[in-house]
Order: sequence, then structure tokens, then C-alpha cells
Amino acid sequence: MKISKRISNTKTSATIAMSMKARELIAQGKDIISLSAGEPDFDTPEHIKKAAIESINAGNTKYTPVDGMLDLKKSIIKKFKDENSLDYKADQIIVSTGCKQSIYNLCQATLDDGDEVLIPAPYWVSYPEIVKLSDAKPVFIETNGETNFKVTGKMISDHIGKNTRMILLNSPSNPSGFIYSEDELKDIGRVLKKHPNIIIASDDIYEHIIFNKRKFTNILNVCPNLFNQTVVLNGVSKAYAMTGWRIGYAAGNTDIIGAMKKIQSQSTSCTCSISQSAAKAALDNGKFKVDDMVNEYQSRNEYLHNELNTIDGVEYKKPEGSFYAFVNVDGLIKRIDGIKDDYDLAEYFLMNADVAVVPGTAFGSKNHIRISFATSFENLQEAVERIKKVLI
Repeated sequence: MKISKRISNTKTSATIAMSMKARELIAQGKDIISLSAGEPDFDTPEHIKKAAIESINAGNTKYTPVDGMLDLKKSIIKKFKDENSLDYKADQIIVSTGCKQSIYNLCQATLDDGDEVLIPAPYWVSYPEIVKLSDAKPVFIETNGETNFKVTGKMISDHIGKNTRMILLNSPSNPSGFIYSEDELKDIGRVLKKHPNIIIASDDIYEHIIFNKRKFTNILNVCPNLFNQTVVLNGVSKAYAMTGWRIGYAAGNTDIIGAMKKIQSQSTSCTCSISQSAAKAALDNGKFKVDDMVNEYQSRNEYLHNELNTIDGVEYKKPEGSFYAFVNVDGLIKRIDGIKDDYDLAEYFLMNADVAVVPGTAFGSKNHIRISFATSFENLQEAVERIKKVLI
């Protein structure tokens, strides 16, 4: 059977692959602690589940408009206005089956063969693969821990070419957890304003998971003149512990959103009507229950930062948001016989410590590992003890 070239050139998500491997070992009877998936361990808040049940009982089980129920879109518009000081109309909003589909739709709707997309590294593992599935080329902008894994306006300017069509910005970042400040976004905005044909894809999915009550800033808050070329991508999965409900949304100018709607109409059509009702309940109640979860993530972050940095060969800069530890293990790799890279180290932890982590190379930064602390405090403590034990 012939398989398409685009699929042959596409990798399976590294986080999903590691999670699957951990599940296979668990099925074989092994006691694996999986720190690979970016999925909150908290249950979806009760008021959200109740809204879904009420939606079913009310008969809301039919197709909805492709771009989302109007009531949900009104809640999204209100969310943008109240929380982000951004103004959108209903035809500038689309609801998709998760934030990932919103990103996929955006790339399919705007990219052609030969187009280039700037992606700061480290990056979410799906960014380059989604770009390649759109027949475009990912162009990576490498960063490191010294710059908190963030790009500057100059770094972006140095990578812009005649075929540059889009840049993907993610703040707070998966995997690093660092956040762009207002000044940093202004610096980036000044460069991108000179290139009105470059779409700014602002992935804000971790917007509410920020530590020490730091303020979230979108690039449009400091550079409103970029409105026409910016698409804001978000969803309810991470902040509201609703990963399985599969609701994401995007906001941008009517031409781009209209094109995304056309793509979606020929792929998934509308997303689940019941999930849309649940998402409306989540957004209508603001950050109800969210702060409690964020406080717990922050405590786990503090614990990991203190514990991991006691290990010889480990360097972990404390993130400002999200629920990931992006750990420099270059020194660890050098001191363990038979380990030559982060893939080897991740395999070593899985097979010897029964702990699943994701190699940093999958995110574009070699000799790092990503640890998700979206798991219980007890799991984290046990995982750290297991890792320390095999490193003695």
C-alpha cells in the first residue's frame, strides 16, 4: 500500500509515544510513574460536568454551526474582553476540537508549498509536524537556558526570509514554562510590524497557569497595531482540566477565521455540542477552581526545583508557568557510562527507575528532558526517589 509523502515525513508525537510506551509497560504489570503527558491530574470541576449533563438532558445532542455555538462564541468574546482587553466579533471566532486543531486549521488555511514558519526552539513537539503537513517548512530559532529559552526581536529578524509566512509564539511555553514580558513582546512586535504578511500565531493555551500571580500578556496588549496579522489560539483543556472534552478556539481577522472554518467544514465539521456547553460553563465562571489548581502546580514546581538541583549533573531553571520542568541533563549524560544523549537517558529512567520522561531533543533542545508535574505530589516524590536511587 502506498503511503503519502507527507505522512512519511511526519513523526509521531514524542509525548504520545512515551505515554504509550509507559502504558504498555503498566499493562505488563510494571509500576511505571509517567511524567510524560501534559494532562492535569485534577478532575474537571463539578459545575462544568453539571452543565454537560444538563445539556444532554435538554436535548443539545445535534450538529451545531461549524464554527461553534453562538452562545459559546459570546462567552469567548466576553472572556477576551474581560481577561485580555481584546475585542472580537462572532465572525472572528472559531471553536475547534482542541487547540491543536485550531493550530492545524490555521496552517492548512494559510500556508502553501515553499512557505516558511519560524518556530522558537524548544517548541511543542507538534508545531513542526503540523507545519510540514501543510507542505510548508519549519525554520527553527534556537534558544538556551541563558535567555530563558526565549527569542528576541533581533533573533526573529535574523531568520526572516522572503518565504517567511508565519511565526509560532507560545507563552507560557511548553516545554520551558517561561513567559514573555511586555518589553520582550514589544521588541518582537516592532520587528513583525515591518512584515505585515507574516501571521503571528499566539498560542496562549497555558495563559492561566502562571506562578507568583504574575500577569499574563498577549502581544496584542502591547502592540495593538498587529491585530490584523495575529491569530490568538486558546482552549479549555489545560486550565480547566478538560483535556478529554476537546474544545479549543481561535480569534483573528475575518478572512483567516473564514478560511479556517472552510477547512474545518471539510474535516471534523462542528465539535461536540455537549463539550461546547461544558466549555461555556467553564468560561462563564472565569477562574473558578483554576487558582486552586495553579497553587498546587506551583508547590510541585518548587519541590522539583529544590530536589532536582541536588543531583550532580542536573540544572533546572524554575519555570514561571505551565506545568513542565525542562531540565538540562548534559552533565548527567556525561557522567553515566553508556548514555550518549537525552533519548538514552529517558530510556534509562524508564527501564531502570520505572519513570517515564520525554527527551528534550523532541522539543528541539538536545540534552534536556521534560518532566510533567501535572501529577500528584506523591507521584513526584516517588519518581524523584527512584531517579536518585539509580543515579547513586
